[in-house]
Parts: sequence; C-alpha cells; structure tokens
Amino acid sequence: QVQLVESGGGLVQPGGSLRLSCAASRNIFSFYAMGWYRQAPGKQRDLVALITTGSSTNYADSVKGRFSISRDNAKNTVYLQMNSLKPEDTAVYYCYARGGTIYWGQGTQVTVSS
Repeated sequence: QVQLVESGGGLVQPGGSLRLSCAASRNIFSFYAMGWYRQAPGKQRDLVALITTGSSTNYADSVKGRFSISRDNAKNTVYLQMNSLKPEDTAVYYCYARGGTIYWGQGTQVTVSS
C-alpha cells in the first residue's frame, strides 16, 4: 500500500507564501504523474498542478504564474510552492499519484486570511 504524506499547510495572510510537501512511501519514478488537487468547502476537488516523470507540468489557470510544482526524486517528494496567495486559494490540498492505480494523501489545510 502506497502512502502519501502531506505537510506544510497552515494559515497565511493574503500575498504570502507557503510550500507544501508530499512524501511518498515508494520510489516516485513508479508513478506516471504526481500532483496536487484542492477542495474548498461545498465545492468539488479540482486540479491545481501536476508533474510527470518526464517533468512536464500542468497548472490550473487560476494558479499559473503564482504556484510552482517540482519533484525531488532522491527524496521521493513532490513540492508545491505557492506565492501571492489569495483568499480564494483557501482549501484542503491533497497530494495525488497515478501509477497502475490512483493514490491520495490525507490532505492538508491551507487558509489564506487576514
């Protein structure tokens, strides 16, 4: 069973930054893609950013230019650097991995508020 453990969430003021981390329990080369989704209260879970084993990236339009996804293969970890945060970025952020099946982390809360 694969485990994805997120960290780095918290409370930040508008305009601030956070970096989320997702540590996988096995070699992340075994996943075709990893990334982040988010879910705000009463809304569906939406894609934020993805990165493939070839390091191709894909971002939601709402975060382009503000968020950056990266991976450290030696640490089996994927990161999401979030800058210029807005109140509408408030959500639970879930790590995602797709190999032969799809795996999810437990989620980490990000709250952007003054």
